[in-house]
Order: sequence, then C-alpha cells, then structure tokens
Amino acid sequence: MADATLAAWLRLTLAPGVGPKTQRDLLGAFGGPEAVFAAGFAVVARVAGDPVARQLFDSDNAAAVDAALAWNEQPGNALVTLADPDYPRALLDTPDPPSLLYVKGDAGLLNTPSLAIVGGRNATPQGLRDAEAFAAHLAGQGITVVSGLALGIDGAAHRGALAAEGPTVAVVGTGADRIYPAQHRELARLVAARGAVISEFPLGMPPLAHNFPRRNRLIAGLSAGCLVVEAALESGSLITARLAGELGREVFAVPGSIHSPLAKGCHRLIKDGAKLVDDAADILEELRWPAHAAATPSATALQASPSAPPADDNPLLAVLGHGPATLDELVERLAGGGANLTGEGVLAMLGTLELDGRIARLPGGRYQRLA
Repeated sequence: MADATLAAWLRLTLAPGVGPKTQRDLLGAFGGPEAVFAAGFAVVARVAGDPVARQLFDSDNAAAVDAALAWNEQPGNALVTLADPDYPRALLDTPDPPSLLYVKGDAGLLNTPSLAIVGGRNATPQGLRDAEAFAAHLAGQGITVVSGLALGIDGAAHRGALAAEGPTVAVVGTGADRIYPAQHRELARLVAARGAVISEFPLGMPPLAHNFPRRNRLIAGLSAGCLVVEAALESGSLITARLAGELGREVFAVPGSIHSPLAKGCHRLIKDGAKLVDDAADILEELRWPAHAAATPSATALQASPSAPPADDNPLLAVLGHGPATLDELVERLAGGGANLTGEGVLAMLGTLELDGRIARLPGGRYQRLA
C-alpha cells in the first residue's frame, strides 16, 4: 500500500472522536480514506455532520500519523486496513470491525483456524496447568490460540501454545508498542516473534479500563470458538464468552469444584448452554477440525487430559480429592478415615507433596491437588 494511501487511513482512524462506525460509514460513502479527504469539509459535513467534518479537517494528527508510518517501517511491524488481503476475514462478519489494526509479528495468522482461550487473572495453579495443556494440544494441531496477554489464564494459554511451537495471537488493550502488564514483557516478545501481537488502538495508548471490553470483542471475533478456563462470576472473560455466543461462535467451559469461586463463572456458562469440556479433543471434534496424525513433541508433554490424574494411593491425596481444602478440613477427613494425625503431621505431608509438585497452596490457607 502506498504511503499516501496508508497515511490517509491513519489520518481517518486517528481523528479524535471519529469511531469505527463513523469511519466505516465514510468509507462506504466515499470509497476510501483518500476520497474522504479529497471531498472536502462541506461534502463530508453533508454526509456525516459538521462535528465529524471538523474533527477530520481541523484536528492536527500529523505527528501521530508520521509516528505510525515510521513504526510500520520497522521489521516485523505492519498496519493492516480493511482493504488489505491480510485483514482477518472473521472480523468482517462482526458488527464492529476496526478500520485498522496494528500488528507486530505474523499478520498471516489472522486468517487461520483460531480458538480463544480466556479466564481469570487470579488463576489457581491447576487452572494455569489446564490452560497450558489445552493450548499446547490445540496449537500442536496447528490451531492458532488467541488470548489477551493478561495475567493468569491468558498468559498460560500463550505459554502453552509457545511450548508446543504452535501459533498464538495476543490481542492487547493498549497500543501495540506498549506492554501491559509489565510482567509479560518477555512473553509479549516471544508471542510477537513466533506469532502476533495485535491492537486496534493507536500507538502509545495506555491501559485504560474501557479499552479492555473492546479488546474482548476482537478476541471473540477472531476465533471460531471460545474456551473459558476458571472464571469468577464477575470475570471479564465472561464478557468475551458472551460476545462469542452473540457472534455465533461456539463457547466451551472447563468445570471445576463447586466450592471454588473461580469455577462459578464456568458453571454459569455451562448452565446457559456452553459445552462442558475436559479434553482438547472435544473441541476439535465439535468444531470439526481434523487432528493431525501426530502432535509436536513439545505439545505431547502437555496434552494429558486435565481431568485424568494418575492413580495414587497416598491417603492425604485421596482425602484432598480435586477441590480446595483447608488444613483443618484435611485433618478431619483423615480422622474420619481412621488416620489419627496431628495438624503438624498433616502440614509436613502437605509440604512434601507441594515440593513434589503434587499439590499447590492457594490463598486463604487452602490446598489443591494438581492433575
């Protein structure tokens, strides 16, 4: 795309107060951004109103346009407009596709079979393992794992895909030149190097709260389905799942303990019609995606079913089960089974199991078995 045309796209999309719908209306009326500006103030005002025309013709965004053009020239960066062949076709079927995307990485991944994996930021160790396992299995089959680069389940989904040497796309709620949260700086670099980081927001955009629901609609829109792994009832991932359902995408949810607040969102989704899954093969079958004859070696190490832990005759693991429990509850359960152990003795056993990676310590003095 010629620099003049790309500059016109940027001038249109960077005009303050001119949102995606107005941009699309103008593009539909005039045929392209260059034609919008060639038409002049009076003609644009007749089509879109004086306030929009003033924002387009009176706002000085030349510095932002030049900065974006310079960013586009850097290796690995791309500006993808509605007129580009790399623009994700799945977004064209949504009611609010952005006019321009900032892409850091492989823009070709935006048109590959994709599944969103989302969930809570305050995930349990088991939830993180489950998200990594699902992502690794799917990415190992060539499915692009889409998520939001957030702490918790999002980050685990990206890490699982990368571990399987498979494709992953991070949709961010900031400018593509900013990393949020800062703890994921290295993860973002790896995603951009082996997948793609994308944003509809201008360069330099900080992590404003209202940006993230808009980011969620892109996660849902890019994907053929949405898998939720651990989500409280107030989790933003439920917004992504709702948007996916409204777009006609399949919604999947991993069940959890009835005692865990982080499972209540998934259970609500299942009650509302989401498909309960405990194995990535369920998703491949539901979406009619063919499984490859063999997954990559790195994926194989992570693709054991999250719901199928190995058999174990350890009495403490047996009474712990698969839901969180406190020390007092475990002492009581062991006593009910005939084992007369003190709290100190059970705590020592828990410490050994934690060091062995068999259990995890949760907030509130609870413990959870790891599959």
